[in-house]
Amino acid sequence: MIDLKVTVRSDGELDSIRQQIAALPGEAFDYFRSVTPIRTGNARRRTRLSGDTIRADYAYAQPLDDGRSRQAPRGMTEPTEKWLARRVKQIKGK
Repeated sequence: MIDLKVTVRSDGELDSIRQQIAALPGEAFDYFRSVTPIRTGNARRRTRLSGDTIRADYAYAQPLDDGRSRQAPRGMTEPTEKWLARRVKQIKGK
């Protein structure tokens, strides 16, 4: 019989990566809100982070996300997904 115990030592770099990954939902939320069109402020005010889900809870959220605003012609979801992909690459590259 062979017993092989594999352990992963937690060092500062690994802890840093874990912290950055844990911070991703909040960072993505901040980015999503920053690209949300603002006229009255209602859309940004009614956008919430619930766990790891960004929830835009207002009647015209889908039309805005479909690009029906001159302020956000690409909506909010697509730019946020692209931002997230770049951020993950950045974290992986460190």
